[in-house]
Amino acid sequence: MSTASAPVEIGRVALTVRDIDRVAAFYETAIGLQPIASEGGVRTLGAGGRVLLELRADRAAKAGDPREAGLFHTAFLLPSRADLAMWMIHAFEVRLPLQGASDHLVSEAIYLADPEGNGIEIYRDRARDEWPRRDGRIRMATDPLDLRALAADAARPWTGAPDGTVVGHVHLQVGDVSAAEDFYSGTLGFDIVTHYPGAAFYSSGGYHHHLATNVWNSRGAGQRSRGAAGLAGVELLADAANHDRLAGVLATQGADPWGTPFTVSRKEA
Repeated sequence: MSTASAPVEIGRVALTVRDIDRVAAFYETAIGLQPIASEGGVRTLGAGGRVLLELRADRAAKAGDPREAGLFHTAFLLPSRADLAMWMIHAFEVRLPLQGASDHLVSEAIYLADPEGNGIEIYRDRARDEWPRRDGRIRMATDPLDLRALAADAARPWTGAPDGTVVGHVHLQVGDVSAAEDFYSGTLGFDIVTHYPGAAFYSSGGYHHHLATNVWNSRGAGQRSRGAAGLAGVELLADAANHDRLAGVLATQGADPWGTPFTVSRKEA
């Protein structure tokens, strides 16, 4: 998969949730993640033994404000187009309320949200040599996704997120794109891949994007409210050459300008 060879990629996403039973059940039944551990109000879920999502229970948390900085969506990358097709048919069969479907030229994606409004993308990547480029930069778009053609690739019924499923990228709401670039590119060292109006996309190792930031709902937003449900943190996985650098950076500046915390772990060899 295109993101696996990147020097830095996404590990797990942590969410603060008000009803952990309901949210965990959704990610298990709707998305197909498997429960991995549960201890002290924290549950982890993932695929193939790899933790992708951490849920932190807080019944007193305030509902998230969609205009605040924070999570736009967590994007779960499936290993193949057939996997995306099987999940899509599953989504139709269980009547998940989908929010959209797009062909991004580099990928095909379907969008929805969990019961507490946290955005989700389920997607598959095209082969890297199929990614269009313009002036040396990866070109992306938001074109309609041909759902009938996708459905034709379903090989069997969906049985859950397969081994190899990862968090391919995390898309964030921020208050200012320029300030976001200063942090994600200038401080963390991700490459700026491309821009949309009101958004920037960041990558490690030539992937189309591991992180994105936009102001579509949150222009001018300040620090996130304390005690709110929603995004609680993002884990980066870094190779040996990048781990110590990022650990040093995050020791002094461990959150973006809007208060989203980041941690870094060493990638397994």
